[in-house]
Parts: sequence; C-alpha cells; structure tokens
Amino acid sequence: MINQLVDKARKKMDETISSLKRDLDSISTGRASPNLLDTIRVEVYGQFMPISQLASISVPEATTLAIQAWDKDSVKAIEKAIINSNLGFNPTVDGTLLRINIPKLSEERRKDLVKLAKKYGEDKKIALRNIRRDVLDDFKKNEKEIGASKDQIHGFTDIIQKITDEFVAKVDQMVDLKEKDLLKI
Repeated sequence: MINQLVDKARKKMDETISSLKRDLDSISTGRASPNLLDTIRVEVYGQFMPISQLASISVPEATTLAIQAWDKDSVKAIEKAIINSNLGFNPTVDGTLLRINIPKLSEERRKDLVKLAKKYGEDKKIALRNIRRDVLDDFKKNEKEIGASKDQIHGFTDIIQKITDEFVAKVDQMVDLKEKDLLKI
C-alpha cells in the first residue's frame, strides 16, 4: 500500500513536470522552434486539431518557421489560428506554405515572458504540493487498514516530502533555464 501511494505520487508529479515543459516550450525566446505552435488548435473538418496533424513544421533559419500544409483547404484555417493565437505571429502565405518570421523580443517583452515562466513554475509548485497533500490524506484514510506504527507514518511523510522537494527543485531548475534563455540576447 505504501509503495503504491509513493508510485502514485511520483507518477502525478512526473505528469506535472511534463505539463510545465509544454508550458515553457510554448514561450517564444526569439528563436524559431516548432514547439512554439504546440498550443495552437486549428478548426478544420468540424473539429479542433493541432497544427502538427495538418502540416509539417520546419525551421529553415534561426528566426523563421515554415509550415507546409498537407491540404490546401486547411491553409486559411491554419493562418487564422496562428493570427488569433495571441503569440504575436503574422504568417505569410505562398500556396500551401506558410512562413512565420519570429519577431525580435524587446527587453520589456523578455521581462514579461520571464514573469510568465515564473508564474507557470509557481502554478506547478502548487500542483505538486496539492499532490503531496492528497497522497498524505489517502495514507491517513487507510492508516488503520495498513496498521501503520507512528514511526511508519512519520517515515512515509518524510518520503513524500523528499519526493516533493525533488520535484520542486526540478521546477525551479526548468524555470531558471528558461529565464536564462529568455534574457540571452
């Protein structure tokens, strides 16, 4: 039972770290990356789909994204979704090819993006603490069933706290790396 709860905590915390990675990857650093478009959903064929399912995305130059649509009917929808994404991108269309020149980031915009990255990090730390709380609550609910001694209860609490600290440190490390990346000119 104890191992199951520890595994459950690790699994949920890993999912939180993966979510943070996706969030941080969606923040533009002024360099082109296909990940910048991951959060954009395109309305085609009566449903919303990620761009990666409608086109191939490449990086021909450091500040340019090229999106080659597989279906000419989806080009307008992809263009509209990119413009409406609030990422500040303005694609140019040439047949089934869309090009996006990634604008240089001003100092003010860089600082705003650092704040956003830190906010994502704080949100994930809160999520990690909530996972810790939920696992400890599950343990306390099943405490009598397990027949845990006070030492085992204390030991379990310490294990979960160490795991939480480990994942919080990962969040801090990821946010620090993104901050350095954003502030690098």
